[in-house]
Amino acid sequence: MSGPAAGTASAATTTDVVCLGESMVTFLPSQPGRLADVPSFGRGIGGAESNVACALAAAGHRAAWVGRVGADGFGEHLVETIAGYGVDTSAVRRDPDRPTGIYFRTATDRGTDTHEVAYYRAGSAASAMSPANVPYEELFAGRILHLSGITAALSADCLALLRELTAARTGRPLVSFDVNHRPHLWRGGDADASVLLELARRSDLVFVGEDEAEEAWGIVGAEAIRAALPEPSVVVVKRGSAGATVFASGLRPGPRSSIAGGAENAPGARSTGGGGAENAPGAGPTGGGGAENAPGAGSTEGGGAECAVGGAESGPDTVTHVPALRVDVVAAVGAGDAFAAGFLSATLRGLPVRDRARHGHLMAAAVLTVPGDLTEPPARDHADRLAALDDDAWGRLRLGPGWTAADRAPEEVRTP
Repeated sequence: MSGPAAGTASAATTTDVVCLGESMVTFLPSQPGRLADVPSFGRGIGGAESNVACALAAAGHRAAWVGRVGADGFGEHLVETIAGYGVDTSAVRRDPDRPTGIYFRTATDRGTDTHEVAYYRAGSAASAMSPANVPYEELFAGRILHLSGITAALSADCLALLRELTAARTGRPLVSFDVNHRPHLWRGGDADASVLLELARRSDLVFVGEDEAEEAWGIVGAEAIRAALPEPSVVVVKRGSAGATVFASGLRPGPRSSIAGGAENAPGARSTGGGGAENAPGAGPTGGGGAENAPGAGSTEGGGAECAVGGAESGPDTVTHVPALRVDVVAAVGAGDAFAAGFLSATLRGLPVRDRARHGHLMAAAVLTVPGDLTEPPARDHADRLAALDDDAWGRLRLGPGWTAADRAPEEVRTP
């Protein structure tokens, strides 16, 4: 059942990025240890898609989050907090019959065996999202529509919705899809994680980790992943401490339009963009990359250029590898969402692809050097200076807690 729109923050002009998905209230432990041993928890918010929206809004873009929350205090807290970042929450719906999802987690890294998460999201308001109750006008109002595989795992209706949103159609914006494979969400359902491959192939820009591709699809290696995802214009393969490999082509099957130069979406077109990636725990935050969409272009190392679309046929891939930054990690949570936000931010600004990837790394580094999923991003001119470093200086860059304020204090760059 669809309730009234929630929230008051509303964008008066064209939205840059619309993010759809479930956001939940998260309870963060007051100290390390098993959930059974933690004496108290602090309240925060968590949600891959709303994290991206918040980071983009904090970076100065017009971002919107679309979702469903319960008509309860937790839902009110979510909407107010997300709107507080400057995100348009006017299309969020309150469900009078279902609760807002919540979860508890330990302080350990998600990639370790000691990490625990206790979700209370079954039957949540967000799991009731379906093709029949979402505001398509708002979803297609942005230049980019950002989705995640987490939503597809919530319910059969949510999966049907993602299939609808990734279908080729007139007026569809660029579709950015983060695979975000969460094995526990797929246990006991009618579908399995193989549907994530289907959704990724219907998207324009895909983020996927080597580890999750192997776990979800049984596909090993970056080249094999690209072969399994021939349709997207950009596929970003996240490779942990090795960085990320980005496959980019000039034009793929299906109607698309350019976003690289900052143009608005043309009716009846899909569009292409760039990609980014988070870094595995202990590796520093991110590895990402980009590549010039020039037919016949070869591989590059850490370089790349603006990813514009043109021509009637698909050009061969350019393959770009961008090394990971070194970061003094406080909490290895939220780096992938932050990377996506940083990359999309730079894409909206029309920056070269190498710089888009570097902005993704820098946004991820900001999150990794604080305890929670969200933080204030670096000032734009500060991030631009770091993104413009030559390859040697970029490789020496090491960032620690407080680095985002370093342009208003001592220099943040530390070299061995």
